[in-house]
Amino acid sequence: MPAKNHLSQNQKQRLVKLLKESDDNYVREKVLILLLINDGKTYREISEFMEIAYTTVAYWSVHGDPDNLDSFLDKRSPGNFRKVTPEYEKILIDTIDKDPEEYGYEFGRWTAARLATYLEKVTGIKLSSSQISRILHKKKYVYIWAKYSLEDKQNPIEREVFKQKLSEYLRITKQTPELLQVW
Repeated sequence: MPAKNHLSQNQKQRLVKLLKESDDNYVREKVLILLLINDGKTYREISEFMEIAYTTVAYWSVHGDPDNLDSFLDKRSPGNFRKVTPEYEKILIDTIDKDPEEYGYEFGRWTAARLATYLEKVTGIKLSSSQISRILHKKKYVYIWAKYSLEDKQNPIEREVFKQKLSEYLRITKQTPELLQVW
């Protein structure tokens, strides 16, 4: 753990300036950790005061470089490459508006996994089904699996015979429950 007053006056001034001017909460948190360590606070006191993990305090006390203010910035921000472009989202929305049969598939409904596979073929961008689901959720799409009716697949004569048998069984159950139970 660094010693009390380990920062030079110049380092301290730059950190205080960054603390006041930064719009990023995480940068301010990291800078505040170094300033509190400089004031002689222990890792435990800092973690309890800031309500953050002890390991976070320990990490930034070692990795936060007061001479390099860029060390406090999130390295992912400038280079965080986002695969999904507005064009990709448009293709996704156009795809889910059409039935899979129109694209030559045998299945009748899109799933997130099927969409991911199809869109990878079309765009070359590989995403997981959960990423596709997140995009659709952001676009206010809700996936509800339709319930199919099997009426057209049933034989109406056999169905009527079954209904008559069932109603007879239910009548017997009401009259003498010890004789027959219908589940």
